[in-house]
Amino acid sequence: MFKNYLKTLVQPMRPYVPGEDLESQGVSVWEGDTPELGGMVAQNPDDATDMWYVEKKFFEENYMLVE
Repeated sequence: MFKNYLKTLVQPMRPYVPGEDLESQGVSVWEGDTPELGGMVAQNPDDATDMWYVEKKFFEENYMLVE
């Protein structure tokens, strides 16, 4: 049975810059995603080399800025 959980960590992220070569920076991109303006690059807070692309719609629906 599935239950709902909230994440308890703060996720370091930066905006995706259109045209940047994510692969050369070691950023993982899921094969179903196409990087676009509004997408984000997430970074593992415990391993700065572990980065992945977060699709714009998913980001907007699931994240908010921590000031």
